[in-house]
Amino acid sequence: MQEAESGMISEEKKEPNENIEALEDTLDEAENDLEKRRAELNLDTETALLETVLFLESEPQTVENLSKITKMAPNVIEECIERLKEKYSNADSGIELSMIIGGWTLTPKRECFDFVKERYGKKNEGRLSRAAIETLSIIAYSQPITRAEIESIRHVNVDNMMRVLLDRKFIKEVGKKDIPGKPVMYGTTKEFLEFFHLQSIADLPQLDEKESERFELAR
Repeated sequence: MQEAESGMISEEKKEPNENIEALEDTLDEAENDLEKRRAELNLDTETALLETVLFLESEPQTVENLSKITKMAPNVIEECIERLKEKYSNADSGIELSMIIGGWTLTPKRECFDFVKERYGKKNEGRLSRAAIETLSIIAYSQPITRAEIESIRHVNVDNMMRVLLDRKFIKEVGKKDIPGKPVMYGTTKEFLEFFHLQSIADLPQLDEKESERFELAR
């Protein structure tokens, strides 16, 4: 009787180990299956994989990052990007592949987004007033710039507009000017570039001569 009980206890003690081994075997099989499927990828399925990653990522991704995430070579990533660009160029596509601040991301086409901007644009732009947009433009074109310099261009107090733009994370403090009082200087942010689909500040539209002179004279 004792021997039988001892045998049962011994078998019960083995069960957890057997369960762990079975789980490890299942995981190994799943991993091997995934590697097998990866080896069978062709340019079509690689492009689909890249599209999946771009859809899931909320931030623009460089070719190097995309290569690490997908485990595909950089030259394959670049070829897939070209295929996606061609795919999204069709009139029946409402999204496009955009290069923003050094990385690739999926964005709605402007001509389509305009129709639904009232619903989906509010969370991003918070319905910026004309005054806020003008203040933002001054900062974008003249950065780094102080609050006093902005006011000398607009000829009005900009405290409220600055608060709005800071809350929207379109601008940030970028340093202090080396003059008496050391006033804070402001510049645009990554969020500003992303929202306006800009690769860098250099991609801003050119100011006309009159506006350019107005901005310079206030500095």
